[in-house]
Amino acid sequence: MELLWKSHMKIHVIRLVSAVFLVILLSSEKAESRKAKIVTNSFEYSAINCRAHSASLTDFGGVGDGITSNTKAFQYAISNLSQYATEGGAQLYVPAGKWLTGSFSLTSHFTLYLDKDAVLLASQDITEWPVIQPLPSYGRGRDAAAGRFTSLIFGTNLTDVIVTGDNGTIDGQGEFWWQQFHKKKLKYTRPYLIELMFSDSIQISNLTLLNSPSWNVHPVYSSNIIVKGITIIAPITSPNTDGINPDSCTNTRIEDCYIVSGDDCVAVKSGWDEYGIKFGWPTKQLVIRRLTCISPFSATIALGSEMSGGIQDVRAEDITAIHTESGVRIKTAVGRGGFVKDIYVQKMTMHTMKWVFWITGNYGSHADTHYDPNALPEITNINYRDMVADNVTMAARLEGISNDPFTGICIANVTIGLAAKAKKQPWTCADIEGITSGVTPQPCNLLPDQGPEKITACDFPTESLPIDRLELKKCTYSMKYA
Repeated sequence: MELLWKSHMKIHVIRLVSAVFLVILLSSEKAESRKAKIVTNSFEYSAINCRAHSASLTDFGGVGDGITSNTKAFQYAISNLSQYATEGGAQLYVPAGKWLTGSFSLTSHFTLYLDKDAVLLASQDITEWPVIQPLPSYGRGRDAAAGRFTSLIFGTNLTDVIVTGDNGTIDGQGEFWWQQFHKKKLKYTRPYLIELMFSDSIQISNLTLLNSPSWNVHPVYSSNIIVKGITIIAPITSPNTDGINPDSCTNTRIEDCYIVSGDDCVAVKSGWDEYGIKFGWPTKQLVIRRLTCISPFSATIALGSEMSGGIQDVRAEDITAIHTESGVRIKTAVGRGGFVKDIYVQKMTMHTMKWVFWITGNYGSHADTHYDPNALPEITNINYRDMVADNVTMAARLEGISNDPFTGICIANVTIGLAAKAKKQPWTCADIEGITSGVTPQPCNLLPDQGPEKITACDFPTESLPIDRLELKKCTYSMKYA
């Protein structure tokens, strides 16, 4: 009996030891499994400034499943990282995944970096889009007279802000907003994808922006801005999906961007009617280069229509437009006031266009009925040179304002090939003054040909602007995140 009892106890002990060993083994495997989920990613990019501190969105509870809202995670992360503003700045890394989020605001000395497989999905929950006041230089929202929804990525009164990535994606899921706009159900103006206000030293680069509710990139009342390597895509029928809109900004560089949109690829602005005149912040010292645009119903580069604070010293070169309504368009009207002057465009190639040049002095769409009918815009010193276009419906439509002619228009070394069904009259001109040289087909009488010896007559500045002298630094990081 005793022997049987001892044998039983031995078996029991063996089973107990085996069970303990199994628990330890499983715990170890779970621990190893947890360790295996820690990812290390090394990357580098060029930026106006590098950061001393980095963290991942997952460190702050972010979930990249495309379903969970990350609005609070972004807000918490940025608030936490703001403590490093005076200690070398901070970077928030967004890993691969689909990160659903509403509007969130950035901080100074900060970088938001999107992994190449990261997608920010704009929330369809309207409560995640706070409403703010209209822009003071506009006096009202553009979609509705009241306020406007805060942009997806927003910031105001900031210094040294970077939004970049390894061509990561920001998807505005704009169909929801476009339908509301068309049905006239919006009480407030639609949000933009990226908007920074009253800020200095801004970089927006190496991202893909899809289906914005309205404008894509909107720096406003800001200075020292680089927008580089951005791909913007929206349906060509989507309403007001402008690509890049520098608005009352100084010293801006837009380069190496590809834009397909339902509105102007680049729209240069500075306020609307009496509100823009009163606010008085022009857009000036703007460089646009190596831009490719597709927009069948709008312009490659538009100056206006909201230009009441003035637009001066814009330099655009190496531009390609394909199946786009117009190459360069100036949009203004009685009541706008302000000015568009010292505009320089060279080396532009266009394929399948409605107009190559379009200047409109009767563009409507006023902010309200209180605009000053005596506020006439000044349009002068507009220079185009070294351009070629094919399959064009009409070479130019240039219409100034009666008793307020647009002056100093210079067009040189431009060859325009007309489409098989082109207009019989390739140029229409009214209330303008200027000259041409080496332009085909022959321009209107208000732009007399100065002869081939004046082929270089139209100016393009040789001195660089301050933003061109800003060199980017190479930043290298190695991130560990769950």
